[in-house]
Amino acid sequence: MAQAPEAAEPLYGGYSRFELELEFVQCLANPWYLNHLAAQKHLDNPDFVAYLDYLQYFRQPKYAKYLTHPGPTLRALQLLQQEHFRREIIMPDTVGRMIEEGVRASAGDRS
Repeated sequence: MAQAPEAAEPLYGGYSRFELELEFVQCLANPWYLNHLAAQKHLDNPDFVAYLDYLQYFRQPKYAKYLTHPGPTLRALQLLQQEHFRREIIMPDTVGRMIEEGVRASAGDRS
């Protein structure tokens, strides 16, 4: 059912805020993307860290059901709440460990 134009949610580039936040939060499942955010100093910005906290709503089942890879995505959201992790993700070794953990978890799901 279509909404009345006055009640419609505003669109940003043709997408709803939820769609944009969903796409962004799913990118967080990629350890190299987290590394990129750290390299660009986004993880040092208190406003950005507050935005990551706001995105915790994706942990609720009614929103988590839209995630393509809920395990890694929600794990990254959880880790990004920790200042120590936000400092460590800039290191390639940390990225490598996250990738290895993801591969092990994925292989375990198939057994």
